[in-house]
Amino acid sequence: MSKKVVLITGTNSGFGWLTANSVAALGHKVYATMRDTKGKNADKATALEQIENITVLDVSLTNETSVKNAFDTIIATEGRIDVLVNNAGISMFGVAESSTTEDVQNMFDVNFIAPWRLMKLALPFMRKQSEGLIINVSSGWGRFSAPFTVVYGASKFALEGLSEGLHYEVRPLGVDVAIIQPGAFPTEMSQKIQTGSDTSVVEDYKAIADVPNKLFAAIGQIFETEKPNPQDVADAVVKLINLPKGQRPLRTVVDPSTGEIIETANEAVKVEYEKVLTAYGMKELLA
Repeated sequence: MSKKVVLITGTNSGFGWLTANSVAALGHKVYATMRDTKGKNADKATALEQIENITVLDVSLTNETSVKNAFDTIIATEGRIDVLVNNAGISMFGVAESSTTEDVQNMFDVNFIAPWRLMKLALPFMRKQSEGLIINVSSGWGRFSAPFTVVYGASKFALEGLSEGLHYEVRPLGVDVAIIQPGAFPTEMSQKIQTGSDTSVVEDYKAIADVPNKLFAAIGQIFETEKPNPQDVADAVVKLINLPKGQRPLRTVVDPSTGEIIETANEAVKVEYEKVLTAYGMKELLA
C-alpha cells in the first residue's frame, strides 16, 4: 500500500479525531486541521502532534487566506494531495423560523462553502495526478430534512448535491468523490448544538413544543440501546481510502439505527438518477 497524503478537517474531536488516528496508523501522512491550536484546542493539538504521521495545522475554514496558506504548506512539503476528508461541520436545532439570515449564512459557510473551498484547491492537483479521493461527511439528514434540524439539513442537502454531480464529473479524470452519511452518534458535535438567534418566534410554536423533546428522547434511546460507536465513521473513511480507484461508492451509510431507511432511499434515487443521466446524453459517465 502506497503512502498517501491526507488532509482531514475538524480533527479536534469526534469523527475527525478518530479518523486522523486511524488513517495515520496505516502509515499515511495526515494533515489534521483545527482552529485555535494555541488556545482552547492547544491540548488536543499537542496530543495529535505526538502521534506518528500526523501534522496539525491551525486553520479557520471560513477564511480564504487561512485555508490557502494551509494548503500551500502541504503542497510545499509533500508536493501532492491524495485524499481530502471534509469532516468539519456545525449543527443547529430548533424551529426553522428562529434562524436568522446570519444563522443560515454561518451554517452554509461551514458545512458547504468551506468544503468547496478545499475541493477547489485539491482538484487541480488530483486531476494532474489522475488520482485522488474526496470524502465529504454529510448526514442522514442530508437525505431527509427533519423538522427542527431544517437549516442543518439544508446545508447537508447542498453538500450532497455538490458531491453527487461532482462524483460523475471528475471520475473519468481519475478522481473519486464519495459521501459518508452518519446517523446519530454521541460525539462532541452532538453536545454542542446551536439554536436560532431569533427567539421571538418560539412562543408561536408552543402547539408543537413537546415534539423536539420527543426527538431528543428518541436519540437518547438510540444511544442507550444501539450504542453507536463513532469509530465506525473513521473505519468507513479508511475503507474508502483502501478501495481501488473507480470502485468507491458515491454514498456510504454509517448508521446502526436508521441506516436501512437511508440505504433504501439512496438506492431508489440511484436508479432514477441513472435514468436521468441517460436521458440527457450522459450515459458514459455511469461507466
